[in-house]
Amino acid sequence: MQNIKSFVEFQKELPTNPDLQKKYKEDPVKAIQQFQTYVTNNWIYRMVLGSLSTSVLLVIIGIIVLTFAGKTIDTYVTTLFTAFVSGAVGALVGLLAPLPKSYLHY
Repeated sequence: MQNIKSFVEFQKELPTNPDLQKKYKEDPVKAIQQFQTYVTNNWIYRMVLGSLSTSVLLVIIGIIVLTFAGKTIDTYVTTLFTAFVSGAVGALVGLLAPLPKSYLHY
């Protein structure tokens, strides 16, 4: 029961685990609350979002500064900046997109 971290895992384990069935029959609320104490670490998620957002903003600001400074920008640099920003924006969209309902198993 220690390694159950989600309700989906609990549902899969309950029919095949006699010890878990016994605990569930004795006190269903307590049996469910044992795996709900698992706390996710949102700081890593926030750090990734912050670093991706900062990198996109820095590239955009860098291009603007170089343009207003009168510097000519090589086409390889603009291609590299475009690829970098596209990848970072794609990663941000992937992180911020909501989970599909089929994944949530309600």
